[in-house]
Amino acid sequence: MLSRQSRMRRGDEFEAAVRRGKRAGRPTLVVHLNFSGEETPLVGFVVSKAVGGAVTRNKVKRRLRHLMRDRLDRLPRGSLLVVRANPPAASACVEQLAADLDAALDRLLRRRESSTGGHR
Repeated sequence: MLSRQSRMRRGDEFEAAVRRGKRAGRPTLVVHLNFSGEETPLVGFVVSKAVGGAVTRNKVKRRLRHLMRDRLDRLPRGSLLVVRANPPAASACVEQLAADLDAALDRLLRRRESSTGGHR
C-alpha cells in the first residue's frame, strides 16, 4: 500500500496536477504530472463511475496504489502525480496496468528531463 504521507488528498493538489501538469495517456489510464514546492512526491487517484461499480472502482484503485508504491522512488521531489483510470482498467490484469503505468511515467519523466536538461 502507498504510504499515508505520499497520498494526495487536497483538491487544489489534484487541480494543480491535472490542469497545469503534463499528461500521458495509455489505454487503461492517464497520468498527469506537475511539480510544486512540496518536498515529498504526492500521488492521487481518480477512478470514476465510468470504470464500474463501487467494488470494481475500489479494486482498480487498490491495484494502482500498490503499483505506485513500487514506483514512487522514480518521482522527483516536489512531484504531484494523478493517475486517472479509464474504463478498460476494470477488466485489465495487473500486468497490463503495470505496463501502461510504466509507459506513461517513462514518457513524462523523459519529457521533463529533456526540457530541464537544455536549460541548465
